[in-house]
Amino acid sequence: MITRRRVLRGLFGVTVALPFLETFAPRRAAAGTGDAPPFAIFMRQANGVAQEVDDEPEMFWPSETGPLTAESMERDSDRAVSELKDYASKLIMVRGISFAFKANGCGHSGGGNQCLTAARVSDDPSGNESLAMGESIDNRIATELNPAGVEPLTLYAGRMVGYINEVLSYRGPKQLRAAERDPFNAYKKLFGLADADDGVAQSLAERRTSVNDLVRAEMQSLMGRKDLSKSDRERLQLHFDSIRDLEVALACKLPQERVAEMEAISPDVRSHDNVETIARMQMDIIALAMACGVTRAATLQVGDGNDGTEYTIHGARQKSFHKISHRIDGDGSEGPPIEGAQELHHQIDRIHGRIFKHLLDRLSSYELGSGTLLDHGVAVWLNDNADKYHSFRRVPYILAGGAAGYLKTGQFVDVKVANNKLLNTIGAAVGCTNGQGGPLDTFGDESLEGGLIDPIIA
Repeated sequence: MITRRRVLRGLFGVTVALPFLETFAPRRAAAGTGDAPPFAIFMRQANGVAQEVDDEPEMFWPSETGPLTAESMERDSDRAVSELKDYASKLIMVRGISFAFKANGCGHSGGGNQCLTAARVSDDPSGNESLAMGESIDNRIATELNPAGVEPLTLYAGRMVGYINEVLSYRGPKQLRAAERDPFNAYKKLFGLADADDGVAQSLAERRTSVNDLVRAEMQSLMGRKDLSKSDRERLQLHFDSIRDLEVALACKLPQERVAEMEAISPDVRSHDNVETIARMQMDIIALAMACGVTRAATLQVGDGNDGTEYTIHGARQKSFHKISHRIDGDGSEGPPIEGAQELHHQIDRIHGRIFKHLLDRLSSYELGSGTLLDHGVAVWLNDNADKYHSFRRVPYILAGGAAGYLKTGQFVDVKVANNKLLNTIGAAVGCTNGQGGPLDTFGDESLEGGLIDPIIA
């Protein structure tokens, strides 16, 4: 996975990728020194959001379309997206996106099939086992922009119960990519430790050693270079600190004694109690991956296909998110109503908003030659359903970051287009092209009208 042009090599074959350094960047007229190439990150939430439908009021979107400011989002503090008010000027909220194809027997699976592919849903298999009939946009970005053979980073947070597990990343028709659930495994792959001997991995796992220690000689040599700029020294220090912070988080959040206790009670307790913690750890890993130039695309799926996570809200463990999203205490179309289900759904939306904000915080912590890492890429909070009916109309997509100036941020727009046009726009923003060498405008099923969403292009 290590594909950066510069890495540190240390003991036992350990390698650590470096962030983008302006001192060593090629001088190009097209971009400032030290700039990161644009990238895309996708965080998927399940079960739709608590937006206005029939007898339920709006609890998700801002009250008005148009410019977004911290003040306007603060006035809409009762809306779930207000969790992102600190990033108002860097947001693009897109309402009105639809999926073009019907689900074949299961709206959760059918939505997951389409949210990053804009592809048809398979007839065989169907139902909860249906698959996308095309590649996902993260795969297209990685295939076109990464070095040969370097795939998108594909991570997961939450339980897998087998009904519908991964839904996001596709190499091609029916080729669903597996996602890594364990942050420590993702960390080892990111830093080249996956093939290290068991003693090194065990030492890191127990926190007796940091990868920083294993590459310390090269680290000190690099930091001591006379030609290294002040901003590069600060960036390297942040990078090494971030590595150590991540290691500490991986060690402290899930100590072995606690895991053993939870496993003794029930194998599901760990998943329910720790999904938010794991999601944040995975976000830390994604931010490091982008800072190191490991890949140009990453996905994080939060919860399984119809997310049955039992989130804790106001200090109490709730019913499964899937049941709450249907507003009934049942997994089908029948069951007693859940009291205050819309409010609970709204609070779960806010939880996902805070998880997404954590990613934005991490990306913003990396200062580059012009702006932060967030400014150079685009992060997307998306869903595979729209609302409590799990429809495919008005599916929410929240973008953050301008992809090095390609996207027009600080706005809330309402458009009525299929999601292929949004995926085209994201792909074009990070540098993907069509068959003629122009900006990508042909992604998704060939029956769909191509093109971009002009109002969100700068």
